Amino acid sequence: MITKMLSELADEELQALLSRDVGISEVLSAVNDIVMEVGSKGDEALFKFTETFEGARLDDLRVSEDEIDAAYDLVEDRLIEALSDAAENIFQFHKMQKERQLWMTEIAPGVSVGQKVVPIDSVGAYVPGGRASYPSSALMNIIPAKVAGVSRIVVCTPPKADGSITPLTLVAADKAGADEIYKVGGAQAIAAMGLGTESIERVQKIVGPGNVYVTAAKMLLRGSVEIDFPAGPSEVLILADRTADPGVIAADMIAQGEHDPRSISVLVALDDLLASAVIEELSIQAAGAARSEIVKQSLDHSAVLVADDMDEAVDFCNAFAAEHLEIITRDPMDVFRHIRNAGSVFLGKFTPVAAGDYASGTNHVLPTSGYARTFSGLNVDHFTKKISVQMITDEGLLGLEDTITTLAEAEGLKAHAESVRRRLEPKV
Repeated sequence: MITKMLSELADEELQALLSRDVGISEVLSAVNDIVMEVGSKGDEALFKFTETFEGARLDDLRVSEDEIDAAYDLVEDRLIEALSDAAENIFQFHKMQKERQLWMTEIAPGVSVGQKVVPIDSVGAYVPGGRASYPSSALMNIIPAKVAGVSRIVVCTPPKADGSITPLTLVAADKAGADEIYKVGGAQAIAAMGLGTESIERVQKIVGPGNVYVTAAKMLLRGSVEIDFPAGPSEVLILADRTADPGVIAADMIAQGEHDPRSISVLVALDDLLASAVIEELSIQAAGAARSEIVKQSLDHSAVLVADDMDEAVDFCNAFAAEHLEIITRDPMDVFRHIRNAGSVFLGKFTPVAAGDYASGTNHVLPTSGYARTFSGLNVDHFTKKISVQMITDEGLLGLEDTITTLAEAEGLKAHAESVRRRLEPKV
């Protein structure tokens, strides 16, 4: 773990924190082979890779209605209730993101322009498995697509060795509104949704987080299918002043660390004593963590930094562009006004990342590794497209004639100019 003043970071240390290489180049060749085999062999390749990577020998890739019904009987009522509560908050938040479906306005006499918002026809949602099951990711991927009006939502998630899907994940996907659920994980799932196989019809866009193999497959397939954004190992950046509780900060850093050994947690403290207290708390809490080995590996490449002042701290936050940014200061809203780059922001001591992960309603599918500089977290807009529209009267076109013909002829496109003049010629 790096522990030092921000101003004392060596160039290579700073670049390592800002770039956060998740290792895509290391797996690209292997992932390319998987994608190519799924593209050429279809279901045969999916059955093979599922047995190789998950240890599951399947007869059918699609989850049946009977399996979904059985999952409800296996999940405790209190968990189903928690899923329902979370789903309602997620629905309400994303419903507020939805734009007017159609608008037009007159910007000049006789010239009306507007926009029509329409949903994408089909979307593939990847729900991770592996070290843990993530029913919450099923809600986060599917619900905004349903709010947007997507007519076909496909879910892929890795099966367990016995060929089953974790019942809670199945219930979550069903309650959220999935149309098709398949027992396929990893890069092969992304390839199947992006290219299509005998069992899985291709989709127009793929969303959802995953490990480095999933991310690499999404990047490779961008020529064949649209994706949301690269989403690698989870990360949190915490900006805190002396009003913050060091035990709470350490708990939040460990919460991110338990996701994956590659997860990264960074504290930017405005107080030396706070930084020292957090380091002590990390040592204590990490030893007792349920996933202590994963947490310890994550903390090895995490950092506790001390900023000279708030300006330096905010500048680092904007350069880092964290997936999750917690601001635990005396006036977090004032600090937030200066934040430009972050996937999702958590203000104040009672707003942990876990709230956004499960219950507050905001989406936890977010850009990592600095991609928050250019990408937004998953939202309703990811599932729609916007069609521009215009309607012009003869009076309106007459008012635009000089502008159109002048620019068209300057570009050497005389037929464009003629297409305007011909419309305005007096009729005999």
